[in-house]
Amino acid sequence: MAIEKASMEELKKGYTFQPNLQLYHCLFCTMTTEKGRIYGEAGAWFDAERYMKEHVYECHGSPFHALLELDKRLNGLSAVQKEILSALYEGKTDKQITAEQGAGSPATVRQHRFKLREKEKQAKFLLTIMELLNEKNEVEAFAPIHKGATMVDERWLITEVEEKKVLQTYVDASSRKVKQFPAKEKRKIILLKYIFAAFEKGKKYTEKEVNEMIKQFYDDYVTIRRYFIEYGFLDRNRDGSAYWVKE
Repeated sequence: MAIEKASMEELKKGYTFQPNLQLYHCLFCTMTTEKGRIYGEAGAWFDAERYMKEHVYECHGSPFHALLELDKRLNGLSAVQKEILSALYEGKTDKQITAEQGAGSPATVRQHRFKLREKEKQAKFLLTIMELLNEKNEVEAFAPIHKGATMVDERWLITEVEEKKVLQTYVDASSRKVKQFPAKEKRKIILLKYIFAAFEKGKKYTEKEVNEMIKQFYDDYVTIRRYFIEYGFLDRNRDGSAYWVKE
């Protein structure tokens, strides 16, 4: 599940459960655990859900810290706000926060806290308004945006219905290959996302491996590889010796 689609309760836990597959999924990486299995670590044994909880805290600090580190596009927080929230979570006073940051005054920190409280109140009202709107009109959901996306603008505002329509038009159902690559930006991004789904997070690829993976879906691998870098799907070393999923 994309983190954007997780409920507030799931975000607070840091993981989701997929009943049809009986799998727990970490919201911050690709870690999964299977219900019914027992997992062992450092002499201790855990059921699948407990092991997922341990993973979230051990690898991501906590759900709080992992959510705090998300891109501003997702949590809407500035770097300063993130620092203050992190310090408050640790139980530090306004005076301690001021001393550690080396700037401003306790009054400045209090002002930031006030603004965050106001933001919290506004978020509650907005969430309620949007839920009522969705219930009334069944508003189309937007497809998730890749975390590494560069220059996020209206080109990336793609509904799930639009995405499905473009894939049906441009992808051959039997071979799964892209028939042609459109010039229109939205359609281009949808097809790039489609090809990109084959790449694994945390894995390093050689240029040859990237080319071979792209060729499974589209013959002009040079163009698609360039688009992957340009649109923030992949990152690479300066000499092009290694490529990986950009996050």
